[in-house]
Amino acid sequence: MTRFLFVISLLLCATAASAQQQPGHDACARDVSRFCRAVMNNGDGAVLACLKQNRTRLSKACDKVLTEHGQ
Repeated sequence: MTRFLFVISLLLCATAASAQQQPGHDACARDVSRFCRAVMNNGDGAVLACLKQNRTRLSKACDKVLTEHGQ
């Protein structure tokens, strides 16, 4: 029973963490498609670098997400 409760708590934490990441993804998805399509398959670091290079052209929502995450 204790093991079952432990697994359930882990699943709930994982679900909450993925739900928190989703709004940032949604906010920048269009900007990534517009400005960073060429590097989308090169990993998150390449996409982040691309977004930073295009900072002045990003949507306000994406810029806000990057700022909130210290980028």
